[in-house]
Amino acid sequence: QLQLVESGGGLVQAGGSLNLSCVAFGSATLYNINPMAWYRQSPGKGREMVALHNGRGATTYAESVKGRFTIARASAANVGLFMNSLQPEDTGVYYCNVDRFGTHYWGQGTQVTVAS
Repeated sequence: QLQLVESGGGLVQAGGSLNLSCVAFGSATLYNINPMAWYRQSPGKGREMVALHNGRGATTYAESVKGRFTIARASAANVGLFMNSLQPEDTGVYYCNVDRFGTHYWGQGTQVTVAS
């Protein structure tokens, strides 16, 4: 079993920056090849993938955040999301996800609010 804990959310003015962090704990071992990702759920919308690190160095971003967000893998169990030029539409709950050989684990989410 794994527990994912996110941190770093908060309130920021439009144009500002925030850094999110996610650390995985538990008895199941994570490997660098296990993909880790950030999702967000904005008010009135479904959960969407924001950024993915596939475990082999390749990254994928939602079109809306390209050039502004960067996902970085510090270790097999630690992933960060560096968010710049934040806009009000980036507001939402951000969730960390890890795919451990087909089993997905989720964090509890961290709130990001961008004020205009």
